[in-house]
Amino acid sequence: MLTKRIIPCLDVIKGRVTKGVKFKNNIDLGDPVEMSIRYSDGGADELVFYDITASAEHRPIDIGMVEAVARAVRIPFAVGGGISTLADMERVILAGAEKVSVNSLAVRNPSIIAEGAKAFGSQCIVLGMDPVKSVRCPSGYEITTRGFRDFTGMDAVEWAKRAVDLGAGEIVVNSVDADGTRGGFELGITRLVADAVPVPVVASGGAGMPEHFVTVFDEAHADAAIVAGMIHTGDYTIADIKAVMNAAGIPTRMSW
Repeated sequence: MLTKRIIPCLDVIKGRVTKGVKFKNNIDLGDPVEMSIRYSDGGADELVFYDITASAEHRPIDIGMVEAVARAVRIPFAVGGGISTLADMERVILAGAEKVSVNSLAVRNPSIIAEGAKAFGSQCIVLGMDPVKSVRCPSGYEITTRGFRDFTGMDAVEWAKRAVDLGAGEIVVNSVDADGTRGGFELGITRLVADAVPVPVVASGGAGMPEHFVTVFDEAHADAAIVAGMIHTGDYTIADIKAVMNAAGIPTRMSW
């Protein structure tokens, strides 16, 4: 069995890491570079950064932050938010990111996935999706964009499959319903997407205790899982999460 990845997520607003619940009421948690170093040293497999207001504010991502993180850590990281063109992707990759995450842009312009995959390789292109439960779509989940501001009418599973056909090398399933609640990952949509596509699927939204990671890997077939609030607040560490995973027989990059 391949090792399962634990990926801290840092939502950045105006150069500071924040965390909210269901994309609302974000509070300041600290400096992204300092937190990146702490998580890298603490056993994170990768990192992901979202400049979460860039798309809504129609501005480019903070390249200075990307460069600072690249200088500070030696693990792969992905960046999303404010990516509007192929040139934006190139700037982010040249600044040191290994992966570029597209979300709202890809919905508006799906060809950016194919263009990015052709230019930089599928392994660099991550589709981020923000699904919400909906009776309007066959899978029961609808894609939202612009930080849960817009409802698209697009079925989440069909969108994931189309994105992979276009060249996406990884899918991040960020459940709007579970985001920040700490009640556990949204297993339904994660499993549906993981079983529908041949690329790695990353579960995101809802982690509150180490046991939630065991469940999402065992029951929802995720390849990786994102963690945020439960480690940002110091309630748990990455070592705590991996210790519980190892005890449950789930392989990790490090044994604790």
